[in-house]
Order: sequence, then C-alpha cells, then structure tokens
Amino acid sequence: MSGDKADVVMFGPKPIIEDALEKAGFTVHRAFATPDQDAFISQIAPKVRAIAAVAGHGSVDSAVMSRFPNLEIVSSFGVGYDHIDAKWAGAHGIVVTNTPDVLNEEVADTALGLTLCTVRHLPQAEKYLRAGHWPKHGDYQLTPSLRDRTVGIVGMGRIGKAIARRFEAMKVPVVYHSRRPADVPYKHYPNILDMARDANLMVVITPGGAATKNLINAEVLKALGPEGILINVARGSVVDEQALIKALKDKTILAAGLDVFANEPQVPQELIEMENVVLLPHVGSASHATRRAMDELVANNIISWFSGKGALTPVPETPVKKP
Repeated sequence: MSGDKADVVMFGPKPIIEDALEKAGFTVHRAFATPDQDAFISQIAPKVRAIAAVAGHGSVDSAVMSRFPNLEIVSSFGVGYDHIDAKWAGAHGIVVTNTPDVLNEEVADTALGLTLCTVRHLPQAEKYLRAGHWPKHGDYQLTPSLRDRTVGIVGMGRIGKAIARRFEAMKVPVVYHSRRPADVPYKHYPNILDMARDANLMVVITPGGAATKNLINAEVLKALGPEGILINVARGSVVDEQALIKALKDKTILAAGLDVFANEPQVPQELIEMENVVLLPHVGSASHATRRAMDELVANNIISWFSGKGALTPVPETPVKKP
C-alpha cells in the first residue's frame, strides 16, 4: 500500500513529523488545530489509517481508536505509551509504536544531572550566590555526597542501563529492581522494599501505567530512610505524590529530584516551596537533537508501515506483522 493513499491524523503540533509525512506523500489532518475536533474527526474518520500521537495532547484509548474503522497504526512520540490503550489496539489488529533508543543517552544525562543537583544542592548554591549571600554570610553550607551512597535503579531497561553506566563510571555502587533480572552485572532485587532498605539513593526509570501506579509509596519511602534521596525521571504516576510530600515534610527521606509529576504541568505548591527538592519541567529528552530524532522516528514508523516493511519499533502488546 502506497503512502499517497494513506491519511494520518495528528493530535498535537509536531512540524517535523508533519513535514516528513507530507513529503512522503501522506495526507495529514491536524485535529488539534480545529475548533470542533469531534465534528472534524467524524468527517475524516473513514479515511484515516494512521494516528501520530503526541504525549500530553490527550489519551488514545479504545473510544478514540474505535472511531477510525480503517486504522492500522498508532505511532507515538516518546518511550512511554501509557496514554495509549496498546492492549486494546493489539486485540483489534492495530500496531502501536514508540520511540525507544534515540533518547536513552539524553534522559540518562538528565537523570545524572538531576541527581548531582539534588545531592550537592547545586541550584540552591547558585541561588545563594546570586542573592549576594556569599560575601555577606560566608560559604554555602556543606552538602550530602555521592561518595557514601548506593544507587538503586527502579527499572533496568535501555535507559536504566545507560543511567547505571554513568553511576558505575563515578564509582557509585549500583543495584536495581525490576520484574525480571536483566543481563547486567548489578545485584537484582525482586522486592523493591528490600532494595530501598539497602540503597540510599533511588532513581526511578520504570514505565508508567496501571502496573506501576504509586509503586513508590509511603512504605518504600520509609524503607529508603532519613538519608534517602529519590530521583524520578520516569512518570509522575509511579510515585505517590502526596506520600512523597509527607515524607519530605516529616524528614522520612532527605531530599528529592523530580522531572515528572502526577498532574503535569501542574506541580503541587508544597513541592515548589521546599528547599530540599529540585524540580524540572519534564525536560528529560528535551534537546534539539534528541527531539528531532524522536520526531523522525514517529514519521518513519508510519512511512515504513505503509511501504510494506512493517513497523520499526512496535511495542510488545501489538502485532508486528507487515501490512
């Protein structure tokens, strides 16, 4: 089936994806740019055979996909695809793809940078200097260190491995928790509580979704202990946000570094006001080079599918057969 006969609907603005698809001969429908999206979808639905999904621009659940009777593929931007009902798609012969690998190193860099900022108080120290406190009040306070820590990584997929390599290079012992052991030289903990008790720095990089919702709860935070530091570069849903706020207030743990939140872009004011928390606006993969590579992979999955070569990066829940 040729690309010039395939219609694609986009639910979020992504000029690179749009341009790549149009150059390949696809007809692109910009659902996000219409005043009455529901009526627009009803009009184009019979023609649409692909969805280019952008996280943060609404879920692609069964109700959405079922509106397109000829839908073959949902090509999603990002590694996480918990905004898509991939199981329903697979049961109905629809392929779902994501954008793994191209963002591994960027997210791992962000995880390490966020860790260093949180452990060593780097944003707070810069704020201290900019406020003119150094000449008036002397040196900034001494901070915690990585030198006496063991990092427990929650999730040992592609990005988890990239994060582990960075800590290993810095001579920080690495252990990890995942559902199944990975092919890595680090100690595996089947039980996350056991790992939390043995580690005092936890980096979360596990997928989101129902299976991991509130995985990092009050019990896990208590096990991490009063010197414990939590870093989350996964999904906001993985951490029980209210339990984390309470743990920080009560000094159940020492500090946290967060790139993701439960209700983005809304961030609880309690977290914003805390001095022992470093907050980033979900910038894990947000570099020009990496976002371009992700955009290109979204488009290339659709192009490859309709050229008869199959999807490039299908997720496990969905078919991998060629069209």
